[in-house]
Amino acid sequence: MLKKILYTFVLLILVLTLAIIGFLYLGPISSPKAIFSVVFGFSVDSPSDESIQQAFQVPEGFSVGQYASGLPHIRFMAVSDQSDLLVSQPRQSRVLLLKRDNNNDGKHDGVITLIDGLTRPHGILLHKQWLYIAESNAIGRIEFDQTTGSTTGDYKQIVTGLTDNGNHWGKSILVHNQKLLVSMGSTCNVCEEEDKRRATIMQFDLDGSNGVIYATGLRNSVGLATTPWSNEVYATDNGRDLLGDDYPPCEVNKIEVNGFYGWPYINGFGDLDPDLGDGKQNLLETALSPVFGFRAHNAPLGIEFIKDSTVPDGYSKTALVALHGSWNRSTADGYKVVALDWQDDGSITSRDFMTGFEKDGDIIGRPVDIVEGKDGCLFVSDDYSGTVYRVCYGVQQQGFSSSITTTTDEELLALTDAEIQTESSKGEDLYKKHHCQNCHRLADHGSATGKRLDKLNTRYTMTSLSEYFLTPNPPMPQFELSQAERVSLSVYLLKQN
Repeated sequence: MLKKILYTFVLLILVLTLAIIGFLYLGPISSPKAIFSVVFGFSVDSPSDESIQQAFQVPEGFSVGQYASGLPHIRFMAVSDQSDLLVSQPRQSRVLLLKRDNNNDGKHDGVITLIDGLTRPHGILLHKQWLYIAESNAIGRIEFDQTTGSTTGDYKQIVTGLTDNGNHWGKSILVHNQKLLVSMGSTCNVCEEEDKRRATIMQFDLDGSNGVIYATGLRNSVGLATTPWSNEVYATDNGRDLLGDDYPPCEVNKIEVNGFYGWPYINGFGDLDPDLGDGKQNLLETALSPVFGFRAHNAPLGIEFIKDSTVPDGYSKTALVALHGSWNRSTADGYKVVALDWQDDGSITSRDFMTGFEKDGDIIGRPVDIVEGKDGCLFVSDDYSGTVYRVCYGVQQQGFSSSITTTTDEELLALTDAEIQTESSKGEDLYKKHHCQNCHRLADHGSATGKRLDKLNTRYTMTSLSEYFLTPNPPMPQFELSQAERVSLSVYLLKQN
């Protein structure tokens, strides 16, 4: 017990020290825990299935499930033709394979280490018979059988000598027009790089030969993707820090051969940088501006264009972008997945797609990457809680049934019809006694503007709902209910759905 108290005290001192140093030297900090996670590898537990259903919001017709948990610091992903999911773990120096969901329970069927002993592997991709891996200082590949989910032969580095000092050591990769594109972030917040390959996207042949700089002035382009309708390359980019809460914007850029995108002299949409922009007005004539700007410090990472035709109308020209979330900001911002929609006139609009990673400063996750599965479901990696989420359209996620008769709660299944009727009747009396209908709407009865209690059985079992009544979320009051009363009220509410 004493050891645990001492550990907690030391942790609090470290967090406080970090916050003070950050405020003095880095400006506003919206989340010391986010910095602690990046610097020291701090993470949080994956949320429970019940809390996932309470926390996350997705568009109508979509559902969220927990595909994998307990995988600290996972980053980028790739999906095989047979629906195995490959995930990079830079801090653990390895690439994992999550076995395909053959039993249709909405979760992977096991985890194996595919390749170990790597140097901070980040970006990964599958192309023909090869698995490509972007280590922090090299690009390598190994033959991969997508049918069996196994490698053959030896892993070989095909590009070596890449620098990984300073900030933004992670490398991301994309195959485009039978060439390998590699993004290399900057060493710093804002500076003139000694290694001219930093803050660029490079291009190589698929065997790693003939490397050239493809595009420049990209501070930290973590996400790379091609449009399925025009085969154009787009990349996310993280704007610089230490210029206040709301400047400069983070970006999505259309990547062109030999394009210059401004950093470190130009920020956002043609603004000269206050530190390095003096005397660089001539660059404004040729620098390419973003095609879309996010709010400052949102930290866009992975980008994935939706290709599956089973999604509803309105997603035919849509990319999903993971906003990792702010640290250099007074209040937290980002921490969600957004949908970017390409309009007929070439403009791009934004809408929320998956929210709930942060609420009122409470952070339960930081999305990193998004990939589309072969069945049209989407996988979202979260390096803060070590979770892979699965988002599907028109699919009810396992464990959140639409009918009380298929609940996984054994206690409720054990009740006879007569017992359910008795408990439900008692619960109805409690519902009326405490005037729940004044604040809620259930089965088209009660407050017209109150929070609806429909489909509670998609989020709760009898046990979890009865436990919720012990510490309900504000503004709901905490009623003095016995355990038996909480069970009766739970049965009544679940029976109405």
